[in-house]
Amino acid sequence: MDVLLFVLMLTLGLIGSFFSGLLGIGGAIINYPMLLFVPDWLGVAHFSPQEVSAISMFQVFFASLSGVLAFRRRNGKDSPLIHRGLVKDMGISILAGSLLGGIFSKFLSAQSINFVYGILAIAAVVLMLIKNRGSERITAEVSYNRSIAIPSAFIVGIMSGIVGAGGSFVLIPIMLTVLKIPTRITIASSLAIVFISAIGGVLGKLTAGHIPIWPVLFTVIGSVIGAPLGSRASAGINVNVLRYGLLILICATAIKIWSGIL
Repeated sequence: MDVLLFVLMLTLGLIGSFFSGLLGIGGAIINYPMLLFVPDWLGVAHFSPQEVSAISMFQVFFASLSGVLAFRRRNGKDSPLIHRGLVKDMGISILAGSLLGGIFSKFLSAQSINFVYGILAIAAVVLMLIKNRGSERITAEVSYNRSIAIPSAFIVGIMSGIVGAGGSFVLIPIMLTVLKIPTRITIASSLAIVFISAIGGVLGKLTAGHIPIWPVLFTVIGSVIGAPLGSRASAGINVNVLRYGLLILICATAIKIWSGIL
């Protein structure tokens, strides 16, 4: 891999994970279009949707792993904010879905993978516009509807496994607005659930193939650098302005994806 591609992949990984840490959303919704279009526009490389989803999945795995480790250092291994029952129910379900999606992506055409991303992009825009309804109150007992939590996590896992996402940008609104989980418990628990999802997705991608090793490596390095910077910067930046800017970016990407499909 030449130096220009190395620098580009490192930069894209850093930018995607920076905004992920800044806005608290899944990095894949940003990384997928950047990896798909930017190297091709610059004439540096051309990645197929299968390769882009593989790169993105590995990035999500390492980013979520670093997030889980950081959370455990700050809050302790037995923090009550991580709801074990919720993580177990949704984690096992999303693991199965992401593993299935990752394997199934091998048999999908480029247009089909872009179609799935187009659906997720629309979902991301809608969910980012909906005001979260999670309570700030932390209670000893958290009740939720398992008949909604388990199948919804499975569906999110399948779609996330196909495009190489962890699914947090869909999971968090579901947990807040549908399952009525308190906000702090949602954030902590979703981090663990997304990591479990990423495990299934990575295993699925390893089975399916289409893994460009060097681009994956340098994108992951950039992600490890960018995520902490984004988290620190979030304290001093008007995140609402950036969030609406991101909405415009996602909308533009979705329009381009759908124009190519239709």
